[in-house]
Amino acid sequence: MLKVKTIIFMSLAAVWICNPSLHAAEKLAQTGFQFLSVSTDAGATGMGEAYTTMEGGSNALFYNPAGLARLDKRIDATFSVNSWIADIKHYAATVAYRPKNGAWGTFGLSAMWVDYGELDGTMVWNNSDGFIETGKFSPSALAIGFGYAKLLNDKFAVGGQIKIVAQSLGESMIPAEHNWALGTVKKNVASTYAYDFGTVYRTGLKSLAFGMNVRNFSGEFEFEEESFQLPLTFKIGASMNVLDFLEEQPENQSVLLCVDAAHPRSKAECIGVGIRYQFMNMLNLRTGYISGQDEYGMSFGFGVSVLGAAFDYAYTPFGVFESVSRITARISM
Repeated sequence: MLKVKTIIFMSLAAVWICNPSLHAAEKLAQTGFQFLSVSTDAGATGMGEAYTTMEGGSNALFYNPAGLARLDKRIDATFSVNSWIADIKHYAATVAYRPKNGAWGTFGLSAMWVDYGELDGTMVWNNSDGFIETGKFSPSALAIGFGYAKLLNDKFAVGGQIKIVAQSLGESMIPAEHNWALGTVKKNVASTYAYDFGTVYRTGLKSLAFGMNVRNFSGEFEFEEESFQLPLTFKIGASMNVLDFLEEQPENQSVLLCVDAAHPRSKAECIGVGIRYQFMNMLNLRTGYISGQDEYGMSFGFGVSVLGAAFDYAYTPFGVFESVSRITARISM
């Protein structure tokens, strides 16, 4: 039965990846709330975001909530800072709790917020310039989620998350039709709900695992007179410790290879490949690659874990934007 499931899964993945018709269309400006597509966790980014099968940490809420089911400790929390392009700052935090040794499943909370910095506001005006300045304003975005995951048996884990997402673009003035000095102040705020869900399946064949997840699932959302959807993404992935192929495995070492195939709504399909070398559960060296990106592809990172605390860093060369750095701190107890 295991072999049949594995063959079916791999066959579907191969058809999806190799079929040119699935990769032909260029998808632009089809979704909103794009901040939901930006990876914040340094560990995941260092591995090219090939994180669908990764388990044991609360950061799984951002990649595959099923990964919560095998939480390493009773409580796990992370905090991440992402120095994104154009001086934009992404922040993220997660916390997960596993009561009764997982008999009741694992519960988690996630939050992501974005600081776009200060921008200059303007308003249409009846003067020679056609506008006047209205001062500084600070756009922002926020997503807060509640997740749950459970092991159905020793091999199969499922999980899901419900999120409320919101974005504020600051205030604007709508001038009156016959009097430019009078107008209506409008707060440009939009919010909606989104859902994530996924599975992780450990095959029992050495460390081989398969996973799938759907992120940012929602109905069509209307803001002003335009309708759009959130950046829905479907991923399937596989991972394995390649040292399993050695007759004599080195002690306290592993080389994890992860491969994800992604089908985003907002951009072309891509493949993510990540490699993590781990020594004594203390030192992690990572590298990854995402196909089909215009300004970036490769990523690099490292991590150090001591006595339940961990620090991860990821570096991504970003073409004309030079580079992007991400830092994540984690504590488990």
